[in-house]
Amino acid sequence: MENRKVYRNPHNNLLSLEEHMYELVDVKTPNVFRNLFPYDEVPKIAFNDRIVPHCFPEEIWITDTTFRDGQQSRAPYTTEQIVTIFDYLHRLGGPNGIIRQSEFFLYSKKDRDAVYKCLERGYKFPEVTSWIRASKKDFELVKEIGLKETGILVSCSDYHIFYKMKMTRAQAMEHYLGVVRECLETGVAPRCHLEDITRSDIYGFVIPFCFELMKLGFEYNIPVKIRACDTMGYGVNFPGAVIPRSVQGIIYGLMTHAGVPSELLEWHGHNDFYKAVSNSTTAWLYGASGINCSLFGIGERTGNTPLEAMVFEYAQLKGTLDGMDTTVITELAEYYKKEIGYKIPHRTPFVGKNFNVTRAGIHADGLLKNEEIYNIFDTEKFLNRPVLVSVSNTSGLAGIAHWMNTFYHLKGDAALDKSNLLVHKIKELVDKEYEDGRITVMTDAELVAMIEAHKAEFGVDLPTVTVEL
Repeated sequence: MENRKVYRNPHNNLLSLEEHMYELVDVKTPNVFRNLFPYDEVPKIAFNDRIVPHCFPEEIWITDTTFRDGQQSRAPYTTEQIVTIFDYLHRLGGPNGIIRQSEFFLYSKKDRDAVYKCLERGYKFPEVTSWIRASKKDFELVKEIGLKETGILVSCSDYHIFYKMKMTRAQAMEHYLGVVRECLETGVAPRCHLEDITRSDIYGFVIPFCFELMKLGFEYNIPVKIRACDTMGYGVNFPGAVIPRSVQGIIYGLMTHAGVPSELLEWHGHNDFYKAVSNSTTAWLYGASGINCSLFGIGERTGNTPLEAMVFEYAQLKGTLDGMDTTVITELAEYYKKEIGYKIPHRTPFVGKNFNVTRAGIHADGLLKNEEIYNIFDTEKFLNRPVLVSVSNTSGLAGIAHWMNTFYHLKGDAALDKSNLLVHKIKELVDKEYEDGRITVMTDAELVAMIEAHKAEFGVDLPTVTVEL
């Protein structure tokens, strides 16, 4: 106890002393928290009302797993696609490198070729890093390529230690520490992925293990990063929830009891219970500097934390984009659609076809008067996505006028309002469609055909356009 450091906590300016040290609890039978995770019932969220303080780091950043976890639920990317997406990530992260790293598989020739090509780009950010299992054979791949850092899978729940690995906690820890030590011996910085942390014995295994990792990092003078992996999406961000499901409880324990500093702590979330974004933001707020994401949330099962979501979470928390170019998000969405053939659900925030499209006539009327009324921010500025109105039976005159102004890029004196006779004519034709039993929204091609047929009749000068069917 007397060896525990007394230090000034920069977040509250008070002297701090951690009162407890935790040693490995090497149980004979696995603790799978059956009271919280009864397999034949919906998992339970329990509370003990233990509240931990906010601990927002001075610096926060995003790391990317598009080429690792993001490839576990879809057809593999080609080498060329990986390099192109990597270029986009570089531009999106901006000159300050807010997208700090991008991790890669190394098992196939295609993946290794992509790693070499991305390294040839010479970018400072994102840094190229890898992911391996905790095996000496896998580590040979890292050494062969010459990477400075690698992620290592270190499963930490008894589900994995006992049932998958057929080990005890002590055996698992010894095995993991051996692989980590070998990394350090060769000068490679390890990033330990604590798989299934939200079903783990936090104080009986995770914290004693991470404490040993911090000691190894100090011994070799090489930082050992910790990635807390909410592999099954069980994490919750409710104040007072019990561990191992409490995100803030996990982050607090790792920092306070295992001595993991913010800059070495990262959160990796999954979206099985719709909580990937909120849990990731919580991890930032309570002390983790890094949040691991994939583009559009593509990943195992329900996916990972969407990278584009955390870009805007960053801006909301920090009050600045710090140089990130958010228009690249739209370029990436178009690339995925046209070059990769990936269909982004239409109502996906920021990137879906309909994310800033309204159908209601009263909303369209508001947009026509001032788009701030019904648009989340200047989507044209930040995403090259002007706010749109989808024309249907509920659009009204204002909706049709707004659609025409947006589609034909009519601004200022050239803009049409709901008193325009051509707008009235199009409204009449649209209404007739729905009176005859139509149930789908009007397509751009249909509206353009109506406008082309009647614009001269009402003396409205509009450019001739070609619309893809």
